[in-house]
Amino acid sequence: MEEQELADVAGRLYALPFDEFVAARTAAGKAAAAESNGPLAQAIKALPKPSIAAWTVNMLAHHRPDAVRELRDLGQTMQGAQAALDAAALRELSRERRKLLAAAVNTARRAAEEQGRSISGAVASEVEETLRAATADTAAAAAVQSGLLLRVLTADGVDQVDLSGAVAVPAALGPLQQPPRATGGHAGQPPKVSRRQPPEGPEKPRMQVVRRTPRPSSPSVLDKALAALAEAEAAAQAAATEAESRDETLQDAAAEFTRLTAEVRETRQRLRKAEDSLEAVRKDLETAAAEAKQSARAAEKSQRTAMLAKERVLRLRNTPD
Repeated sequence: MEEQELADVAGRLYALPFDEFVAARTAAGKAAAAESNGPLAQAIKALPKPSIAAWTVNMLAHHRPDAVRELRDLGQTMQGAQAALDAAALRELSRERRKLLAAAVNTARRAAEEQGRSISGAVASEVEETLRAATADTAAAAAVQSGLLLRVLTADGVDQVDLSGAVAVPAALGPLQQPPRATGGHAGQPPKVSRRQPPEGPEKPRMQVVRRTPRPSSPSVLDKALAALAEAEAAAQAAATEAESRDETLQDAAAEFTRLTAEVRETRQRLRKAEDSLEAVRKDLETAAAEAKQSARAAEKSQRTAMLAKERVLRLRNTPD
Protein backbone atom coordinates (compact mmCIF):
# COMPACT_ATOMS: atom_id res chain seq x y z
CA MET A 1 0.00 0.00 0.00
CA GLU A 2 1.31 3.44 -0.94
CA GLU A 3 0.93 6.19 1.62
CA GLN A 4 -0.05 8.59 -1.15
CA GLU A 5 -3.08 6.46 -2.04
CA LEU A 6 -4.22 6.51 1.58
CA ALA A 7 -3.56 10.25 1.82
CA ASP A 8 -5.66 10.90 -1.30
CA VAL A 9 -8.60 8.90 0.05
CA ALA A 10 -8.27 10.49 3.49
CA GLY A 11 -8.18 13.96 1.95
CA ARG A 12 -11.56 13.32 0.34
CA LEU A 13 -13.06 11.78 3.49
CA TYR A 14 -11.96 14.52 5.89
CA ALA A 15 -13.40 17.20 3.59
CA LEU A 16 -16.92 15.77 3.93
CA PRO A 17 -19.71 16.93 6.28
CA PHE A 18 -19.27 15.50 9.77
CA ASP A 19 -22.25 13.11 9.65
CA GLU A 20 -21.25 11.67 6.28
CA PHE A 21 -17.76 10.56 7.32
CA VAL A 22 -18.51 7.04 8.62
CA ALA A 23 -20.67 5.98 5.66
CA ALA A 24 -18.15 7.39 3.16
CA ARG A 25 -15.26 5.65 4.95
CA THR A 26 -17.09 2.31 4.79
CA ALA A 27 -17.82 2.79 1.09
CA ALA A 28 -14.20 3.72 0.34
CA GLY A 29 -12.94 0.66 2.23
CA LYS A 30 -15.27 -1.63 0.26
CA ALA A 31 -14.17 -0.04 -3.01
CA ALA A 32 -10.51 -0.66 -2.18
CA ALA A 33 -11.29 -4.26 -1.18
CA ALA A 34 -13.17 -4.79 -4.45
CA GLU A 35 -9.98 -3.78 -6.27
CA SER A 36 -8.10 -6.47 -4.32
CA ASN A 37 -6.16 -3.84 -2.40
CA GLY A 38 -6.52 -5.36 1.06
CA PRO A 39 -3.88 -3.27 2.88
CA LEU A 40 -5.43 -0.01 1.60
CA ALA A 41 -8.92 -1.20 2.51
CA GLN A 42 -7.81 -1.99 6.07
CA ALA A 43 -6.01 1.35 6.38
CA ILE A 44 -9.10 3.23 5.19
CA LYS A 45 -11.36 1.41 7.64
CA ALA A 46 -8.94 2.32 10.45
CA LEU A 47 -9.13 6.07 9.74
CA PRO A 48 -10.53 7.69 12.93
CA LYS A 49 -13.46 10.07 12.96
CA PRO A 50 -12.24 13.55 14.00
CA SER A 51 -13.51 15.55 16.95
CA ILE A 52 -15.99 18.34 16.18
CA ALA A 53 -13.30 21.00 16.71
CA ALA A 54 -10.77 19.15 14.52
CA TRP A 55 -13.43 18.64 11.84
CA THR A 56 -14.18 22.39 11.92
CA VAL A 57 -10.48 23.17 11.41
CA ASN A 58 -10.45 20.66 8.54
CA MET A 59 -13.39 22.48 6.95
CA LEU A 60 -11.35 25.68 7.14
CA ALA A 61 -8.33 23.96 5.56
CA HIS A 62 -10.35 22.34 2.76
CA HIS A 63 -12.87 25.07 1.98
CA ARG A 64 -11.08 28.27 3.11
CA PRO A 65 -7.38 27.44 2.58
CA ASP A 66 -6.37 31.11 2.24
CA ALA A 67 -7.22 31.72 5.91
CA VAL A 68 -4.94 28.86 6.98
CA ARG A 69 -2.10 30.00 4.72
CA GLU A 70 -2.32 33.52 6.12
CA LEU A 71 -2.00 32.22 9.69
CA ARG A 72 0.91 29.97 8.69
CA ASP A 73 2.77 32.85 7.05
CA LEU A 74 2.19 35.09 10.05
CA GLY A 75 3.45 32.34 12.37
CA GLN A 76 6.66 31.99 10.37
CA THR A 77 7.19 35.73 10.55
CA MET A 78 6.60 35.74 14.32
CA GLN A 79 9.08 32.90 14.84
CA GLY A 80 11.64 34.78 12.80
CA ALA A 81 11.06 37.96 14.80
CA GLN A 82 11.51 36.06 18.04
CA ALA A 83 14.74 34.51 16.78
CA ALA A 84 15.89 38.05 15.89
CA LEU A 85 14.96 39.41 19.35
CA ASP A 86 12.84 42.05 17.59
CA ALA A 87 10.52 43.01 20.45
CA ALA A 88 8.77 45.78 18.50
CA ALA A 89 7.99 43.43 15.62
CA LEU A 90 6.70 40.80 18.06
CA ARG A 91 4.29 43.30 19.61
CA GLU A 92 2.95 44.32 16.22
CA LEU A 93 2.71 40.73 15.00
CA SER A 94 0.91 39.63 18.18
CA ARG A 95 -1.75 42.28 17.59
CA GLU A 96 -2.08 41.12 14.00
CA ARG A 97 -2.38 37.50 15.14
CA ARG A 98 -5.27 38.32 17.47
CA LYS A 99 -7.17 39.90 14.57
CA LEU A 100 -6.38 37.03 12.19
CA LEU A 101 -7.39 34.39 14.75
CA ALA A 102 -10.73 36.08 15.39
CA ALA A 103 -11.39 36.32 11.66
CA ALA A 104 -10.29 32.72 11.06
CA VAL A 105 -12.58 31.37 13.80
CA ASN A 106 -15.54 33.23 12.28
CA THR A 107 -14.61 31.87 8.86
CA ALA A 108 -14.38 28.35 10.32
CA ARG A 109 -17.85 28.79 11.84
CA ARG A 110 -19.28 29.71 8.45
CA ALA A 111 -17.46 26.83 6.71
CA ALA A 112 -18.89 24.37 9.28
CA GLU A 113 -22.41 25.80 8.89
CA GLU A 114 -22.14 25.45 5.12
CA GLN A 115 -21.38 21.75 5.72
CA GLY A 116 -24.48 21.32 7.84
CA ARG A 117 -23.32 21.81 11.43
CA SER A 118 -23.26 24.79 13.81
CA ILE A 119 -20.50 24.88 16.42
CA SER A 120 -20.80 25.96 20.04
CA GLY A 121 -18.74 28.56 21.85
CA ALA A 122 -16.68 25.81 23.51
CA VAL A 123 -15.84 24.26 20.13
CA ALA A 124 -14.96 27.70 18.74
CA SER A 125 -12.49 28.15 21.64
CA GLU A 126 -10.85 24.81 20.76
CA VAL A 127 -10.65 25.85 17.11
CA GLU A 128 -8.93 29.11 18.12
CA GLU A 129 -6.51 27.21 20.37
CA THR A 130 -5.59 24.90 17.49
CA LEU A 131 -5.10 27.77 15.05
CA ARG A 132 -2.96 29.62 17.60
CA ALA A 133 -0.76 26.51 17.90
CA ALA A 134 -0.39 26.57 14.11
CA THR A 135 1.12 30.08 14.32
CA ALA A 136 3.58 28.94 16.98
CA ASP A 137 4.96 25.73 15.46
CA THR A 138 5.82 24.79 11.88
CA ALA A 139 4.78 21.15 12.28
CA ALA A 140 1.45 22.20 13.81
CA ALA A 141 0.87 24.54 10.87
CA ALA A 142 1.49 21.67 8.45
CA ALA A 143 -0.93 19.47 10.40
CA VAL A 144 -3.66 22.11 10.26
CA GLN A 145 -3.02 22.84 6.60
CA SER A 146 -3.24 19.13 5.70
CA GLY A 147 -6.96 19.03 6.47
CA LEU A 148 -6.44 15.63 8.14
CA LEU A 149 -6.63 16.77 11.76
CA LEU A 150 -8.15 14.40 14.34
CA ARG A 151 -7.92 16.36 17.60
CA VAL A 152 -7.27 19.79 19.09
CA LEU A 153 -3.69 21.12 19.17
CA THR A 154 -2.26 23.07 22.10
CA ALA A 155 0.79 25.34 22.31
CA ASP A 156 2.41 26.08 25.68
CA GLY A 157 4.93 28.63 24.39
CA VAL A 158 8.03 26.53 25.20
CA ASP A 159 7.95 23.02 23.75
CA GLN A 160 7.01 21.77 20.32
CA VAL A 161 3.34 21.07 19.78
CA ASP A 162 2.50 17.43 20.49
CA LEU A 163 1.23 15.90 17.22
CA SER A 164 0.96 12.31 18.42
CA GLY A 165 -2.33 10.94 17.14
CA ALA A 166 -3.27 14.35 15.77
CA VAL A 167 -3.13 13.63 12.02
CA ALA A 168 -4.93 10.82 10.21
CA VAL A 169 -2.03 10.17 7.78
CA PRO A 170 1.18 11.61 9.30
CA ALA A 171 3.17 10.78 6.17
CA ALA A 172 1.00 13.24 4.26
CA LEU A 173 2.70 16.13 6.06
CA GLY A 174 5.97 15.49 4.21
CA PRO A 175 9.21 17.29 5.11
CA LEU A 176 8.45 20.18 7.43
CA GLN A 177 9.85 23.63 6.81
CA GLN A 178 11.04 25.64 9.79
CA PRO A 179 10.92 29.33 10.68
CA PRO A 180 13.55 31.72 9.26
CA ARG A 181 16.75 32.24 11.21
CA ALA A 182 17.83 35.69 12.21
CA THR A 183 20.21 37.53 9.90
CA GLY A 184 23.24 39.35 11.20
CA GLY A 185 23.10 42.92 12.53
CA HIS A 186 25.44 45.48 13.99
CA ALA A 187 27.35 44.75 17.16
CA GLY A 188 25.25 45.36 20.25
CA GLN A 189 21.93 45.33 18.30
CA PRO A 190 19.53 42.46 17.56
CA PRO A 191 19.39 41.43 13.90
CA LYS A 192 16.23 42.37 11.97
CA VAL A 193 13.86 39.91 10.33
CA SER A 194 11.92 40.36 7.10
CA ARG A 195 8.12 40.14 7.30
CA ARG A 196 6.54 37.01 5.77
CA GLN A 197 9.82 35.56 4.38
CA PRO A 198 9.92 31.75 3.70
CA PRO A 199 11.38 29.50 6.39
CA GLU A 200 14.85 28.01 6.13
CA GLY A 201 17.37 26.15 8.25
CA PRO A 202 17.15 23.04 10.42
CA GLU A 203 14.10 22.21 12.47
CA LYS A 204 13.80 24.14 15.73
CA PRO A 205 11.24 23.91 18.54
CA ARG A 206 8.58 26.58 18.05
CA MET A 207 8.19 29.71 20.17
CA GLN A 208 11.02 28.81 22.54
CA VAL A 209 12.12 31.26 25.19
CA VAL A 210 14.33 33.66 23.25
CA ARG A 211 18.09 33.12 23.42
CA ARG A 212 20.73 34.81 21.33
CA THR A 213 23.10 32.76 19.22
CA PRO A 214 26.41 32.65 21.13
CA ARG A 215 29.09 34.95 19.80
CA PRO A 216 32.83 34.50 20.05
CA SER A 217 32.93 37.51 22.36
CA SER A 218 30.84 38.06 25.49
CA PRO A 219 27.46 39.74 24.92
CA SER A 220 27.26 43.40 25.73
CA VAL A 221 25.03 44.85 28.42
CA LEU A 222 22.71 46.12 25.69
CA ASP A 223 22.47 42.63 24.18
CA LYS A 224 21.54 41.17 27.56
CA ALA A 225 18.99 43.89 28.20
CA LEU A 226 17.38 43.40 24.78
CA ALA A 227 17.24 39.63 25.26
CA ALA A 228 15.67 40.04 28.70
CA LEU A 229 13.17 42.54 27.30
CA ALA A 230 12.21 40.23 24.46
CA GLU A 231 11.74 37.33 26.88
CA ALA A 232 9.60 39.41 29.22
CA GLU A 233 7.46 40.78 26.40
CA ALA A 234 7.00 37.33 24.86
CA ALA A 235 5.93 35.95 28.25
CA ALA A 236 3.60 38.91 28.82
CA GLN A 237 2.09 38.47 25.38
CA ALA A 238 1.53 34.77 25.96
CA ALA A 239 -0.17 35.55 29.27
CA ALA A 240 -2.31 38.27 27.65
CA THR A 241 -3.33 35.94 24.84
CA GLU A 242 -4.28 33.23 27.33
CA ALA A 243 -6.24 35.75 29.39
CA GLU A 244 -8.00 37.00 26.27
CA SER A 245 -8.92 33.45 25.29
CA ARG A 246 -10.32 32.76 28.77
CA ASP A 247 -12.21 36.04 28.71
CA GLU A 248 -13.81 35.11 25.40
CA THR A 249 -14.76 31.71 26.82
CA LEU A 250 -16.26 33.44 29.86
CA GLN A 251 -18.19 35.82 27.64
CA ASP A 252 -19.56 32.89 25.63
CA ALA A 253 -20.59 31.15 28.86
CA ALA A 254 -22.24 34.34 30.15
CA ALA A 255 -24.12 34.76 26.89
CA GLU A 256 -25.29 31.16 27.02
CA PHE A 257 -26.39 31.62 30.65
CA THR A 258 -28.33 34.76 29.70
CA ARG A 259 -29.99 32.92 26.81
CA LEU A 260 -30.98 29.98 29.00
CA THR A 261 -32.25 32.32 31.74
CA ALA A 262 -34.46 34.13 29.22
CA GLU A 263 -35.66 30.78 27.89
CA VAL A 264 -36.56 29.60 31.42
CA ARG A 265 -38.37 32.90 32.10
CA GLU A 266 -40.31 32.58 28.86
CA THR A 267 -41.19 28.97 29.65
CA ARG A 268 -42.45 29.97 33.09
CA GLN A 269 -44.60 32.69 31.55
CA ARG A 270 -46.08 30.19 29.10
CA LEU A 271 -46.69 27.78 31.98
CA ARG A 272 -48.48 30.48 33.99
CA LYS A 273 -50.68 31.30 31.00
CA ALA A 274 -51.45 27.63 30.54
CA GLU A 275 -52.34 27.31 34.22
CA ASP A 276 -54.60 30.38 33.97
CA SER A 277 -56.31 28.91 30.94
CA LEU A 278 -56.70 25.58 32.72
CA GLU A 279 -58.24 27.32 35.75
CA ALA A 280 -60.68 29.18 33.51
CA VAL A 281 -61.69 25.94 31.80
CA ARG A 282 -62.11 24.28 35.21
CA LYS A 283 -64.43 27.09 36.38
CA ASP A 284 -66.40 26.89 33.14
CA LEU A 285 -66.71 23.15 33.66
CA GLU A 286 -67.93 23.61 37.24
CA THR A 287 -70.46 26.23 36.09
CA ALA A 288 -71.67 23.95 33.33
CA ALA A 289 -71.96 21.05 35.79
CA ALA A 290 -73.97 23.21 38.22
CA GLU A 291 -76.26 24.37 35.44
CA ALA A 292 -76.68 20.78 34.29
CA LYS A 293 -77.72 19.79 37.83
CA GLN A 294 -80.23 22.62 37.99
CA SER A 295 -81.62 21.64 34.62
CA ALA A 296 -81.87 18.04 35.79
CA ARG A 297 -83.71 19.10 38.94
CA ALA A 298 -86.04 21.32 36.95
CA ALA A 299 -86.73 18.49 34.52
CA GLU A 300 -87.37 16.09 37.39
CA LYS A 301 -89.72 18.59 39.02
CA SER A 302 -91.56 19.14 35.76
CA GLN A 303 -91.87 15.40 35.34
CA ARG A 304 -93.35 15.00 38.83
CA THR A 305 -95.78 17.89 38.21
CA ALA A 306 -96.88 16.26 34.98
CA MET A 307 -97.44 12.93 36.69
CA LEU A 308 -99.53 14.57 39.44
CA ALA A 309 -101.59 16.40 36.86
CA LYS A 310 -102.17 13.16 34.99
CA GLU A 311 -103.25 11.40 38.14
CA ARG A 312 -105.65 14.25 38.92
CA VAL A 313 -107.20 14.06 35.50
CA LEU A 314 -107.69 10.33 35.89
CA ARG A 315 -109.37 10.84 39.27
CA LEU A 316 -111.66 13.45 37.86
CA ARG A 317 -112.69 11.10 35.06
CA ASN A 318 -113.52 8.34 37.52
CA THR A 319 -115.55 10.62 39.76
CA PRO A 320 -119.38 10.29 39.12
CA ASP A 321 -121.22 13.43 38.14
